[in-house]
Amino acid sequence: MILYRLRCAKGHEFDSWFKDSKTYERQEKKSLIGCAVCGSSKVERAIMAPRIGKKGKEAPIEVAETPATPPAAPSPEQQQMAALAKHMPKELREALLKVRAEVEKNCEHVGDKFADEARKIHYGESDKRGIYGETSDEEAEALAEEGIEFGRLPWIPRGN
Repeated sequence: MILYRLRCAKGHEFDSWFKDSKTYERQEKKSLIGCAVCGSSKVERAIMAPRIGKKGKEAPIEVAETPATPPAAPSPEQQQMAALAKHMPKELREALLKVRAEVEKNCEHVGDKFADEARKIHYGESDKRGIYGETSDEEAEALAEEGIEFGRLPWIPRGN
C-alpha cells in the first residue's frame, strides 16, 4: 500500500491510499479519484514529506476505555466519503475498514478537539496516547507547521 497526498483543481489537499503507484495512475487516468472535500475528479499528486520509520519498538500505549457515544448525523464530508467508498475497489475499501477498526480499537476519539488535544500531547500537557478525531484543513496545516506528527486517513463508513 502507498499513501499519496493529493490536490484537486480547487486546491483542496487530502490523503489517499493505493495498492501501488500503477493503481493510482490507472484510477487518475479514468478520473476515478475524487476530491474528499468538493468531489472534483481533477486530482494530482501533491508534494509530500517522506515518512521514515523508527528503529526498534516503542512500549505499547495503554488507552483508557471511553463510553460509547451515539453516532451523530453524518456531515457533508462523511456523506461524500460514503459516496466515494461505493466506487472504490473492494480490496481498498476492506483495507481502509481494517485501518478504521484498528484506530477505533487502539486510540481515543476526541472529536472536533483533535488539534487542541494533539497540541497538549505534543507539548507534554496531556498524557501521550493515540487519538483520532476531526480537524479543519487550516488546523491540520498549523499542526504540521508546529512540527506535530499526525496522519490523515479517509474515514470509510461501515456497512454497504
